[in-house]
Amino acid sequence: MKMTDGNISGNSEITMGDVKNLIKKKDEIEEQIKAYYDVLQDQGVGVEDSLVDAEGYPRADVNLYQIRTARHNISCLQNDHKAIMAEIEEALHKLHAREKAKREQDEAEAQEEAMEHQVTLPPPFARVDAVTEGSPACGAGLRVGDELIEFGSVNTGNFQNLQNIASVVQHSEGKPLRVSVIRAGQKVQMSLTPQRWSGRGLLGCNIIPVQR
Repeated sequence: MKMTDGNISGNSEITMGDVKNLIKKKDEIEEQIKAYYDVLQDQGVGVEDSLVDAEGYPRADVNLYQIRTARHNISCLQNDHKAIMAEIEEALHKLHAREKAKREQDEAEAQEEAMEHQVTLPPPFARVDAVTEGSPACGAGLRVGDELIEFGSVNTGNFQNLQNIASVVQHSEGKPLRVSVIRAGQKVQMSLTPQRWSGRGLLGCNIIPVQR
């Protein structure tokens, strides 16, 4: 009996559909085996019962042809059943192995992407430790804990001290400044316009340098 039409065991791209087909064939074989056992039961004999009488003659009380045919078919079908069970086990193993490999690959790619993202972010040169409600800084979306990597023309590469930021603010009153920060590991960009407001200064936030 041919087990598979498409040589599933030799195909590395096993699908759950292939496994279901194999299980369906296994069930069909089991049904056939049961049917032949029913034939033996109807004749009142088992697989190993003798088919000759006490004098060595073929028994006349049973259908010898039916019994021999049923026993032969049971033997063949049991071999087929053993083979298809091995195929099912191999198919499931391949399916699980591929799913595991895909899961590990996805995790590795996600980790690599996260590492690349971290590498592309420059180290911050200052941190926001206070933002006043209603101030230009608050309106621009600046938050406490934001780490500055760009403030107008000041960036990680040219920052020396807070006077650099103060100078940019003084010369940019009423003009939008491009501000980039690191927030929760992500780069966030915003536009901040230094201007007069009801509070002190032109920004309404406190910035402190980051020790590097």
